[in-house]
Amino acid sequence: MEIDLTGIVVIVGNYGSGKTEVSINLAVHRKRAGVDVRIADLDLVNPYFRTREAKGPLSEMGIEIVLPPDQYLQADLPILSPSVAGMIRRSAELTLLDVGGNDVGATVLATLADAFKDKPMRVLQIVNPLRPFTETIEGCLKIREEIEKAAKLAVDGIIGNANLIDETTVDDIYDGYDFVKQLSEQSGLALEFITVVRELLDAVDIRRFSCPVLPIERQLVPPWQKARPI
Repeated sequence: MEIDLTGIVVIVGNYGSGKTEVSINLAVHRKRAGVDVRIADLDLVNPYFRTREAKGPLSEMGIEIVLPPDQYLQADLPILSPSVAGMIRRSAELTLLDVGGNDVGATVLATLADAFKDKPMRVLQIVNPLRPFTETIEGCLKIREEIEKAAKLAVDGIIGNANLIDETTVDDIYDGYDFVKQLSEQSGLALEFITVVRELLDAVDIRRFSCPVLPIERQLVPPWQKARPI
Protein backbone atom coordinates (compact mmCIF):
# COMPACT_ATOMS: atom_id res chain seq x y z
CA MET A 1 0.00 0.00 0.00
CA GLU A 2 1.22 3.44 -0.92
CA ILE A 3 0.77 6.70 0.98
CA ASP A 4 -1.33 8.85 -1.33
CA LEU A 5 -1.64 12.33 0.11
CA THR A 6 -2.05 15.45 -2.02
CA GLY A 7 -3.16 19.03 -1.52
CA ILE A 8 -2.56 20.78 1.80
CA VAL A 9 -1.78 18.44 4.68
CA VAL A 10 -1.58 19.92 8.17
CA ILE A 11 0.33 17.84 10.74
CA VAL A 12 -0.77 18.39 14.35
CA GLY A 13 -0.39 16.56 17.65
CA ASN A 14 0.78 16.82 21.22
CA TYR A 15 4.30 17.71 22.35
CA GLY A 16 6.71 14.87 21.68
CA SER A 17 4.40 13.02 19.30
CA GLY A 18 6.96 13.25 16.49
CA LYS A 19 5.21 15.73 14.18
CA THR A 20 8.38 17.19 12.73
CA GLU A 21 10.19 13.90 12.17
CA VAL A 22 7.14 12.51 10.41
CA SER A 23 6.69 15.69 8.35
CA ILE A 24 10.29 15.59 7.14
CA ASN A 25 10.17 11.90 6.27
CA LEU A 26 6.78 12.22 4.58
CA ALA A 27 8.11 15.07 2.44
CA VAL A 28 11.12 12.97 1.41
CA HIS A 29 8.99 9.87 0.75
CA ARG A 30 6.56 11.71 -1.53
CA LYS A 31 9.37 13.58 -3.30
CA ARG A 32 11.04 10.25 -4.10
CA ALA A 33 7.70 9.14 -5.56
CA GLY A 34 7.87 12.05 -8.02
CA VAL A 35 5.49 14.39 -6.19
CA ASP A 36 6.13 18.15 -6.07
CA VAL A 37 6.47 18.86 -2.34
CA ARG A 38 6.63 22.01 -0.25
CA ILE A 39 6.85 22.21 3.51
CA ALA A 40 6.35 25.07 5.95
CA ASP A 41 7.74 25.17 9.48
CA LEU A 42 4.91 26.54 11.64
CA ASP A 43 6.33 25.37 14.95
CA LEU A 44 6.41 28.67 16.81
CA VAL A 45 6.53 27.08 20.26
CA ASN A 46 9.34 24.55 20.58
CA PRO A 47 12.87 25.89 19.93
CA TYR A 48 14.22 22.37 19.35
CA PHE A 49 13.64 19.65 16.75
CA ARG A 50 11.99 21.81 14.13
CA THR A 51 11.70 21.23 10.39
CA ARG A 52 14.28 23.97 9.88
CA GLU A 53 16.93 21.62 11.33
CA ALA A 54 16.73 19.58 8.08
CA LYS A 55 16.74 22.61 5.77
CA GLY A 56 19.94 21.62 3.96
CA PRO A 57 19.08 18.01 3.01
CA LEU A 58 15.51 18.91 2.03
CA SER A 59 16.63 21.80 -0.16
CA GLU A 60 19.15 19.57 -1.90
CA MET A 61 16.32 17.22 -2.82
CA GLY A 62 14.37 20.06 -4.40
CA ILE A 63 11.82 20.34 -1.59
CA GLU A 64 10.83 23.97 -1.09
CA ILE A 65 10.83 25.02 2.56
CA VAL A 66 9.22 28.11 4.06
CA LEU A 67 10.93 29.24 7.27
CA PRO A 68 11.01 32.37 9.40
CA PRO A 69 13.52 35.03 8.26
CA ASP A 70 17.17 33.98 8.69
CA GLN A 71 17.78 36.30 11.64
CA TYR A 72 15.05 34.48 13.58
CA LEU A 73 15.91 30.87 12.70
CA GLN A 74 17.36 30.12 16.13
CA ALA A 75 14.91 32.27 18.05
CA ASP A 76 12.00 31.00 20.10
CA LEU A 77 9.69 33.76 18.91
CA PRO A 78 6.13 33.72 17.50
CA ILE A 79 7.14 34.83 13.99
CA LEU A 80 4.99 33.67 11.08
CA SER A 81 6.37 34.55 7.66
CA PRO A 82 3.79 36.14 5.31
CA SER A 83 5.13 33.76 2.67
CA VAL A 84 3.30 30.91 4.41
CA ALA A 85 -0.07 32.29 3.30
CA GLY A 86 1.31 32.70 -0.21
CA MET A 87 2.58 29.13 -0.16
CA ILE A 88 -0.88 27.88 0.77
CA ARG A 89 -2.58 29.93 -1.94
CA ARG A 90 -0.21 28.50 -4.58
CA SER A 91 0.03 25.07 -3.04
CA ALA A 92 2.11 22.32 -4.62
CA GLU A 93 0.93 18.77 -5.34
CA LEU A 94 1.65 18.23 -1.65
CA THR A 95 2.03 21.13 0.77
CA LEU A 96 2.92 20.08 4.31
CA LEU A 97 2.43 22.34 7.31
CA ASP A 98 4.43 21.24 10.37
CA VAL A 99 2.55 22.78 13.31
CA GLY A 100 3.66 23.27 16.91
CA GLY A 101 2.50 21.01 19.72
CA ASN A 102 -0.87 20.85 21.45
CA ASP A 103 -3.50 23.59 21.23
CA VAL A 104 -0.88 26.29 21.88
CA GLY A 105 1.00 25.47 18.69
CA ALA A 106 -2.20 25.00 16.70
CA THR A 107 -3.46 28.54 17.33
CA VAL A 108 -1.33 29.75 14.41
CA LEU A 109 -3.64 27.87 12.04
CA ALA A 110 -6.57 30.12 12.95
CA THR A 111 -4.63 33.10 11.56
CA LEU A 112 -4.45 31.36 8.17
CA ALA A 113 -8.21 30.94 7.73
CA ASP A 114 -8.39 33.21 4.68
CA ALA A 115 -5.55 31.39 2.95
CA PHE A 116 -7.22 28.01 3.60
CA LYS A 117 -10.53 29.12 2.15
CA ASP A 118 -11.80 26.79 -0.60
CA LYS A 119 -8.51 24.83 -0.59
CA PRO A 120 -8.46 21.01 -0.52
CA MET A 121 -6.83 20.11 2.76
CA ARG A 122 -6.42 17.44 5.41
CA VAL A 123 -5.63 17.85 9.10
CA LEU A 124 -3.84 14.77 10.46
CA GLN A 125 -3.16 14.09 14.13
CA ILE A 126 0.07 12.31 15.01
CA VAL A 127 -0.47 9.77 17.79
CA ASN A 128 2.32 8.11 19.75
CA PRO A 129 0.57 5.83 22.26
CA LEU A 130 3.87 5.34 24.09
CA ARG A 131 3.90 8.97 25.23
CA PRO A 132 2.10 10.55 28.20
CA PHE A 133 -1.42 11.90 27.51
CA THR A 134 -1.87 9.74 24.38
CA GLU A 135 -1.61 6.32 25.99
CA THR A 136 -5.43 6.15 26.18
CA ILE A 137 -8.19 6.66 23.64
CA GLU A 138 -9.72 9.31 25.87
CA GLY A 139 -6.43 11.22 26.04
CA CYS A 140 -6.08 11.24 22.26
CA LEU A 141 -9.63 12.48 21.80
CA LYS A 142 -9.11 15.22 24.39
CA ILE A 143 -6.00 16.50 22.62
CA ARG A 144 -7.83 16.35 19.30
CA GLU A 145 -10.69 18.45 20.72
CA GLU A 146 -8.29 21.05 22.14
CA ILE A 147 -6.38 21.33 18.87
CA GLU A 148 -9.56 21.67 16.81
CA LYS A 149 -10.83 24.42 19.08
CA ALA A 150 -7.57 26.37 18.87
CA ALA A 151 -7.02 25.86 15.14
CA LYS A 152 -10.67 26.30 14.14
CA LEU A 153 -10.14 23.29 11.89
CA ALA A 154 -11.39 19.72 12.14
CA VAL A 155 -8.96 16.82 12.42
CA ASP A 156 -9.95 14.20 9.84
CA GLY A 157 -7.20 11.58 10.00
CA ILE A 158 -4.66 9.81 12.21
CA ILE A 159 -0.99 8.94 11.78
CA GLY A 160 0.36 6.26 14.10
CA ASN A 161 3.90 7.01 15.28
CA ALA A 162 4.55 4.50 18.08
CA ASN A 163 8.16 4.78 19.21
CA LEU A 164 10.48 5.04 22.18
CA ILE A 165 13.28 6.48 20.03
CA ASP A 166 16.32 4.18 20.33
CA GLU A 167 14.50 1.77 22.65
CA THR A 168 11.65 0.98 20.24
CA THR A 169 10.95 -2.72 19.68
CA VAL A 170 8.95 -4.64 17.09
CA ASP A 171 6.31 -5.35 19.73
CA ASP A 172 6.01 -1.59 20.33
CA ILE A 173 5.22 -1.17 16.64
CA TYR A 174 2.59 -3.93 16.70
CA ASP A 175 0.98 -2.68 19.92
CA GLY A 176 1.01 0.89 18.63
CA TYR A 177 -0.71 -0.17 15.42
CA ASP A 178 -3.42 -2.02 17.34
CA PHE A 179 -3.97 1.10 19.45
CA VAL A 180 -4.32 3.58 16.57
CA LYS A 181 -6.53 1.14 14.67
CA GLN A 182 -8.85 1.04 17.67
CA LEU A 183 -8.67 4.84 17.91
CA SER A 184 -9.60 5.09 14.23
CA GLU A 185 -12.59 2.79 14.69
CA GLN A 186 -13.88 4.58 17.77
CA SER A 187 -13.34 8.11 16.48
CA GLY A 188 -14.35 7.58 12.87
CA LEU A 189 -11.07 9.15 11.73
CA ALA A 190 -9.18 7.51 8.87
CA LEU A 191 -5.89 5.81 9.75
CA GLU A 192 -3.66 7.26 7.01
CA PHE A 193 -0.46 5.38 7.81
CA ILE A 194 1.86 4.28 10.58
CA THR A 195 5.61 4.80 10.88
CA VAL A 196 8.44 2.32 11.38
CA VAL A 197 12.02 3.40 11.96
CA ARG A 198 14.24 2.16 9.13
CA GLU A 199 16.34 -0.02 11.44
CA LEU A 200 13.30 -2.12 12.38
CA LEU A 201 11.66 -2.31 8.97
CA ASP A 202 13.08 -5.70 7.99
CA ALA A 203 12.01 -7.22 11.31
CA VAL A 204 8.40 -6.06 11.05
CA ASP A 205 5.73 -8.12 9.28
CA ILE A 206 4.08 -5.50 7.06
CA ARG A 207 1.24 -7.92 6.31
CA ARG A 208 -0.12 -7.29 9.82
CA PHE A 209 -1.09 -3.75 8.89
CA SER A 210 -4.16 -2.63 6.96
CA CYS A 211 -2.64 0.78 6.21
CA PRO A 212 0.53 2.06 4.52
CA VAL A 213 3.86 2.26 6.39
CA LEU A 214 6.18 5.27 6.29
CA PRO A 215 9.84 4.34 6.89
CA ILE A 216 11.50 6.82 9.24
CA GLU A 217 15.12 7.86 8.74
CA ARG A 218 15.79 9.88 11.87
CA GLN A 219 16.85 13.45 11.18
CA LEU A 220 16.21 15.13 14.53
CA VAL A 221 18.82 13.64 16.79
CA PRO A 222 20.82 14.87 19.81
CA PRO A 223 24.17 16.55 19.08
CA TRP A 224 26.12 13.37 19.89
CA GLN A 225 24.27 11.39 17.21
CA LYS A 226 24.31 11.71 13.44
CA ALA A 227 21.20 12.00 11.31
CA ARG A 228 20.66 9.35 8.66
CA PRO A 229 21.33 10.54 5.11
CA ILE A 230 18.22 11.27 3.05
